[in-house]
Amino acid sequence: MKIGIPKEIKNNENRVSLTPGGAYALIQQGHEVYIQTHAGANSGFSDDSYVKVGAKILPTAEDVFAGAEMIMKVKEPIACEYKLIRPNQLLFTYFHFAADETLTRAMIESNAICLAYETVEKPDRTLPLLIPMSEVAGRMSVQEGAKYLEKPQGGKGILLGGVPGVKPANVLVLGGGVVGMHAALMAAGLGAQVAIMDISLPRLRYLSETMPANVQTLMSSRYNIEQFLPSADLIIGAVLIPGAKAPHLINREMLQHISRGTVLVDVAIDQGGCFETSCPTTHADPVYEVDGVIHYCVANIPGAVPMTSTVALTNATLPYASLLANLGWEKACEKHADLKEGLNIVHGKVVNKAVAETFNL
Repeated sequence: MKIGIPKEIKNNENRVSLTPGGAYALIQQGHEVYIQTHAGANSGFSDDSYVKVGAKILPTAEDVFAGAEMIMKVKEPIACEYKLIRPNQLLFTYFHFAADETLTRAMIESNAICLAYETVEKPDRTLPLLIPMSEVAGRMSVQEGAKYLEKPQGGKGILLGGVPGVKPANVLVLGGGVVGMHAALMAAGLGAQVAIMDISLPRLRYLSETMPANVQTLMSSRYNIEQFLPSADLIIGAVLIPGAKAPHLINREMLQHISRGTVLVDVAIDQGGCFETSCPTTHADPVYEVDGVIHYCVANIPGAVPMTSTVALTNATLPYASLLANLGWEKACEKHADLKEGLNIVHGKVVNKAVAETFNL
């Protein structure tokens, strides 16, 4: 199979979808790998590092899309890339369709096969291609939140972990999945007082047994959230419903219970956001203020640490990319139920229930 790796062009998206090591593995299996020039540069991988393993460097995205049967990306195609996508071409990337109707309809019109990293799901309900980036995003959410709590950044001027004689910050994490767990671990490791909420009692039991002593678990409900808001200094939104739009757990009215300078980090923004006042932002312009509350809603948080993220992503995606390349997408999805769950749009038809229901398709 001919596999194309275009350069990511979303704002400050520095990741690349395949490392030289990943390219080498696919080439050893008999496939051709086309890399757009400088696609890996921001992740620390030169064109020469790909050439050395047998990949071919192409000058433009147009060349990569035109020559490839499967396109591997990190982020969803953006408007200027829509015209490059061919009927029957396999696109393997993060799509997050439920947050973007324009993208959804463009991919329907393309007649391509859209296989989304974020909905590949194992029988135990884990999301193997979302986990590595969720781990990065969860840890970074605290790192960024701590920065924007600084007074020069518009925050309260609070050090997350405090110092001897001064109490630490209060952190609320909404969602006890991979993002929430790693956010809570990071915040706790910095010395903050952390509360993590989820609607699953078994998950809360697990977190209660495994989290440090400065993390408390709470059942997620509007009442419990409202009770915590006045004392919160940093709130991490980490809710995920696979394939579907995230629910709004904090609405505009509830902001009146939050003190000025508090920071909200919405990691769920890829799926529409779990705060009503959330709007996607970029690494170039990451925050805005609503009613005195700082909102950080960057839609590609792991893109800021590409040397970590790219390797973690390839570690997860490569086995699935090999299956798709070796068997073709139809046989691979027939034989592997978890890969089949990744199919979102096939030849102009939406085949993911959550996406279809979001847009009444």
